[in-house]
Amino acid sequence: MIGLISATAAGAAARDRLAAAWPDRTRAYDGPVGDAVRRAFAECEQLVCFLATGAVVRLIAPLLGDKTSDPGVVCVDEGGRFAVSLVGGHGGGANELAREVGDLLGAEAVVTTATDAVGVPGLDTLGLPVEGAVAAVSRALLDGEPVALHNESGLPLPALPVASEGTYGIRVTDRLVELGEREVVLRPPTLVVGVGASRGAPAEEVLELIEGALREAGLSPRSVAELATVDAKAEEPGIVAAAARLGVPLVTHSAEELAAVEVPNPSDAPLAAVGTPSVAEAAALIGGGELLVPKRKSAARPAMATCAVVRRPARGRLAVVGLGPGARDLLTPRAKAELQRASVLVGLDQYVDQIRDLLRPGTRVLESGLGAEEERARTAVAEARKGQAVALIGSGDAGVYAMASPALAEASDDIDVVGVPGVTAALAAAAILGAPLGHDHVSISLSDLHTPWEVIERRVRAAAEADIVVTFYNPRSRGRDWQLPKALAILAEHREPTTPVGVVRNASRPDESGRLTTLAALDPATVDMMTVVTVGNTATRDIAGRMVTPRGYRWQEGAE
Repeated sequence: MIGLISATAAGAAARDRLAAAWPDRTRAYDGPVGDAVRRAFAECEQLVCFLATGAVVRLIAPLLGDKTSDPGVVCVDEGGRFAVSLVGGHGGGANELAREVGDLLGAEAVVTTATDAVGVPGLDTLGLPVEGAVAAVSRALLDGEPVALHNESGLPLPALPVASEGTYGIRVTDRLVELGEREVVLRPPTLVVGVGASRGAPAEEVLELIEGALREAGLSPRSVAELATVDAKAEEPGIVAAAARLGVPLVTHSAEELAAVEVPNPSDAPLAAVGTPSVAEAAALIGGGELLVPKRKSAARPAMATCAVVRRPARGRLAVVGLGPGARDLLTPRAKAELQRASVLVGLDQYVDQIRDLLRPGTRVLESGLGAEEERARTAVAEARKGQAVALIGSGDAGVYAMASPALAEASDDIDVVGVPGVTAALAAAAILGAPLGHDHVSISLSDLHTPWEVIERRVRAAAEADIVVTFYNPRSRGRDWQLPKALAILAEHREPTTPVGVVRNASRPDESGRLTTLAALDPATVDMMTVVTVGNTATRDIAGRMVTPRGYRWQEGAE
């Protein structure tokens, strides 16, 4: 929960805007400001104070305890010009909160955390448990001192300015290791603990068994990703409590699924009790991986719990990112986050240039020219298979005439794939024209480089006969100058010459242009590959210079 505190009418107005935008995330605190801050500090994970930073510093100073547990605090000035991350930039999420508040209120986010200021990801912001000399190693990264990375798990990490050797070190491992004064260890979520238990097994017995098994195998409990068991034990109190104490989810599988898993130590007892010859080993192994700790029983007599530990290999990550039509403010926050999460960026050179300034220092960029889509897709997938965090970029939405299709055709289930939507050219053009896509609509590419013209013509004719608004991508190039006239002629067989047609070039870019014409008046020679052409249906109208397709057809009679 985010606590909101204000002292003036202007502050209260900004507070109310935030509360209206985030009704489920925020709680306003009234009354004397000092009391409000103290209550919010004790009750909330984050605070937004519409007060002077000096006043907030004095109010929260006696309340501060530890940066790992203190709430994140953001200050917004009286004029609503700045959102300042004051306390808990990383641990409390104040840096990201300042950016969110700034976006919502139109204020500039002020983040002074050193790693954020220079684009280096904080070691405590990677979403992994971290141990060791975090401050010293972070300072070494900022100062450009050699920091060695030893990624034993193969976990895909964002770009870090690291080397193969150095006086400082970062280790990514699930093993228990003794760290030096200049080392940090990141704990990847690679371990799955399978658990079986008799009815009424005490939580302490289950937990002691798990912790002992991990300790004797030299494994860190902070790398446990989940506890796994059979469906019949989904509500067994001892197992549920053990998962809660470890802070991990409890995942269950059916007896039939577990019975199909080959294990080294099957038993008749669980087969009779829950319908599978193995619970602990099968539940741990069902997702694949290396069995590090075979089934073992708890030390109690009689033993009421069993466990097994499996290490699942880290998987590479491929994010297919849509950059939108070109304007920076149409690049989504999710797309920005994925660009900064990547250690490898793959894309068309001109698209890379659009977002190069958003990449973290050390990001490896693999760029190529026009016509190399399949090569880029293969490259991105190959890098992900090496365990990298890869971002493959495309304009508009990456799934619309862009890179998602060839990439997913190349990828298999050995990597994680994430799709990040973007604003398509058709949508950007429609916003400029008015509301041409208010009813059913279709996008058709007129490029016959990959699709036979016979197929394209059949689709255009079907859209014409069905009276659907059509947006043409790739309408005309120097070597392909006859396809657009042919497509327009097909539409003209079913639509009036006065049918509105919108022509938008370089939507959302500095040299953007848009105009409204008609099916009869459009000159194809004025169209190029940077243009999107939208042809209305029989209900589309030119209203005050805007192209409008009604959501229904009832108003047509009155509009005649």
